[in-house]
Amino acid sequence: MPRPTSSTAVLSGFNPLAFITRALICAAALSLNGILPAAADPQPTGEWRTADGRANIRIVDCAGVLWGVISWEKEPGIDSENPDPARRGRPTLGLPILRAMKPTRPGLWEGEVYNADNGKTYASSISLAQADVLRIEGCMLGFLCGGENWARVKADGAAPPRTGKKDQAACAEIAK
Repeated sequence: MPRPTSSTAVLSGFNPLAFITRALICAAALSLNGILPAAADPQPTGEWRTADGRANIRIVDCAGVLWGVISWEKEPGIDSENPDPARRGRPTLGLPILRAMKPTRPGLWEGEVYNADNGKTYASSISLAQADVLRIEGCMLGFLCGGENWARVKADGAAPPRTGKKDQAACAEIAK
């Protein structure tokens, strides 16, 4: 069989519409199989209302490590149960309660949670149960565990953050 001598001879049977259709079908099949990258997973950063509605926690990403700071309180509080006597008089507004939460697998971060009600720190994990529902779990002694769901705060003005700190400023404050 003789070889084509020009590019038009090679492309004489080429159907651009069929080629584009096949390419789109292949791309769709690959994305369904997880070979192509999917849309970015929702992240737990942002403003969250605790289950009892007493506070909002602003979660910020500090160089890949998540920290959560009390950004709004229904009633002002004092960290009176802190084990460090020098810190017992500080306000709870602005207090980091989710500490050094590091990703351990997709969708799961593990670190510590500080409970200002009793001054204790517990091993903890956070994950997104849904895009607007954060699941926080904590354990003491490694086997006595509990948890609750927090709701993402919408920008409707119901409980605006009272700290007003930018994420980077919050990271710098936490690092002190």
